[in-house]
Amino acid sequence: MRGSRMNPGDGRTRSIMSVVIVMGLCGFFYILGAWQKSGTGRGDSIALRVTKETDCTILPNLHFETHHTMDGVNPLVMNSKAFKPCHIRYSDYTPCQDQNRAMKFPRENMTYRERHCPAENEKLHCLIPAPKGYVTPFPWPKSRDYVPYANAPYKSLTVEKAVQNWIQYQGDVFHFPGGGTMFPNGANAYIDELASVIPLADGTIRTALDTGCGVASWGAYLMDRNILTMSFAPRDSHEAQVQFALERGVPAVIGVLGTIKLPYPSRSFDMAHCSRCLIPWKSNDGMYMMEVDRVLRPGGYWILSGPPINWKTYYKTWKRSKQDAEEEQNRIENIAEMLCWDKIYEKGDTVIWQKKANSNACHNKDGRTSKMCKVQDADDTWYKKMEACVTPIPDGAQLQKFPERLFAVPPRILEGTPGVTEEAYEEDKKLWRKHVDTYKRINKLIGTSRYRNILDMNAGLGSFAAVLDSHGSWVMNVVPTISDRNTLGIIYERGLIGIYHDWCEAFSTYPRTYDLIHANGVFSLYQNKCDLEDILLEMDRILRPEGAVILRDSVEVLNKVRRAVAGMRWKSKLLDHEDGPLVPEKILVAVKDYWVGSDAGNSS
Repeated sequence: MRGSRMNPGDGRTRSIMSVVIVMGLCGFFYILGAWQKSGTGRGDSIALRVTKETDCTILPNLHFETHHTMDGVNPLVMNSKAFKPCHIRYSDYTPCQDQNRAMKFPRENMTYRERHCPAENEKLHCLIPAPKGYVTPFPWPKSRDYVPYANAPYKSLTVEKAVQNWIQYQGDVFHFPGGGTMFPNGANAYIDELASVIPLADGTIRTALDTGCGVASWGAYLMDRNILTMSFAPRDSHEAQVQFALERGVPAVIGVLGTIKLPYPSRSFDMAHCSRCLIPWKSNDGMYMMEVDRVLRPGGYWILSGPPINWKTYYKTWKRSKQDAEEEQNRIENIAEMLCWDKIYEKGDTVIWQKKANSNACHNKDGRTSKMCKVQDADDTWYKKMEACVTPIPDGAQLQKFPERLFAVPPRILEGTPGVTEEAYEEDKKLWRKHVDTYKRINKLIGTSRYRNILDMNAGLGSFAAVLDSHGSWVMNVVPTISDRNTLGIIYERGLIGIYHDWCEAFSTYPRTYDLIHANGVFSLYQNKCDLEDILLEMDRILRPEGAVILRDSVEVLNKVRRAVAGMRWKSKLLDHEDGPLVPEKILVAVKDYWVGSDAGNSS
C-alpha cells in the first residue's frame, strides 16, 4: 500500500505541525476578534470575511458555555421546564396596575392608580394567554383607524364616548374616527389650530407628552407631522384606553399624575398637552404643573383644553358655581405666571402657554427663589415623591431641530454626562449601524410595517432606535434604573422617546403590546438582582403572538435563556457575533408561537 512507503516519524511530524499551525491560526484570529471587539480596529469587513473563511471548529474542546464563567453566586441557573398558561381571566393582566390590589390603597392624590407591584408570593408564574379570536393588528397606518374587536373586546367607551367621536364598534372591528372630547371634529382640525401658534412643521417640536390621553388620537395624528408623543393614562373606569392606543400602533403607557414623579428626565418634551384630562392642576400648591414644568424644555409649550377654560360658557353645564370655575382658572393662570410661562394664545376652549427659553432670571425675581427645588439630580425620578417646587434649568447648548438632532451630539453630552464622551457617542452610532444591519440580514421584516411597536429594554444612548428610525415604526427606549449611566435625557435630546424602568418589576403596559423586543445585555445587567424567569415571563406577557425577540449577551447567559424559553412556546436560534464565532458575545433570535387561551385554563 501507498501508506506503507511513508516514514512513520514523518507522519507524526506532519500531524504535530498541522495542529501547531491550526492552533496558531485560531490564536491569531482570536486576538484579531478581540481587537475588533475593542473598537480599536476598523477592519470590520475584513475580519468578518476572514472569520467566515477560517474554520477552527476542529478543536473539540472549544465550548463557550464553560469557558466564560461569571464570578459569584449566579441565580440565573434554572432547570428547563414547561410553563403552563394562565387562566383566560388574566388575558389583560397588568401586574403593577392590578385593579383588585389598587383598591387597597388610598384614593387621595390618585395614589391607588399608581404602580403597586405584587409581592414575590403573589406573582403569576404562568404564560398570559391571548383572548380567543386574537389576530395580528392591522399594519400602520390602517391600525390608526381600525382595531380588531377580538384583540381588546371592550365596548364601554363606544357607549360612554358615543357623541365625542372617540371610538365606534363596527362588526368585528373598532373604528377610531380621530375625534376626542375637546375635538369632536377630528384631531387633525384641532392640531391645525395649534399649528397656527406652535411651529409644528419645521422640526422645532419633535417630542410631546399627552397627559390623560384617552385613546391617544392626538398622538396618533401628530405622527403625520413627524412628532413622537408619549401618551399616558391610568387604568381606570375608561376601560382599556391605553390598550386601544397601543393596538392602534401609538406609543402609550399606563400612568398617572399622583404622588410620584413621572418616569421621564427633566427637559424631555418640546410640548405637553391636556385635553379634558381631569387632572386637578390647581391642587397641592400647583405641584402637577410644576412636574410638567420639570419635563418641559425651555421654550416648550403647554396646551390646556377643556375645564376650567372658557368657564363663562360652560360653568352651568359643568354644574359648578360661577365663582368656583372662575377661581380655578385664575389659580392656574397664577401658577403659570409663577413658573415663568407666557400665555400666548386663548381662544374658545383652548389656552397655550410657552415656557421662557431662559427662565432662571425670571425665577430669581420677586422672591421666586424660595420655590426652587433643592434636589441635586432632577432626572432621578424612579419612585421619588413629587414636590411642589420649580426645577432649576442648567445652562446648556442649543438643541438642534429634527431630524438633525437625531445624530448630532446631544447637549447633555456637550455639557458633560458621566461616562459618555463625544468620541464614545460617535463610536456608539457606528457600532449600532453594524448591529442593525446584522439584524436586518437575520430578519428581513425589520424596518417594515410588520414590526410597528418596538421595545428596547436597555437602550443605552438610543442608537438602536436612531438607526431604525422610520415612519412605519417607533421604539420605546427603556433605561433600566440600575444602569451605571443615566442616558434617557440623551435619548430625548436625539428626538426619541423612552422611560425609566426596573425589569425586576412588570412594565406599565397591557399584555401583547409590542411586535419586537430588543435587549442588549439585560440579563447580565440583572444578574444577582432578580430571577431570569421573571424577566422572561414579563417579556412574554408584553410580546404579541408571533412577535420577535432579539437578545444580545454573553454566550453563557444566552444558553440559559434559550433553555428557559424552550418551555415558553418560543422558537429560538443562537447566532454568532458579527465579528465571528470567537467573540463571546452572541445573538439569540426568537419568535413567540401563536396560541390563545380558553375558559378551561388551557390553550390552543
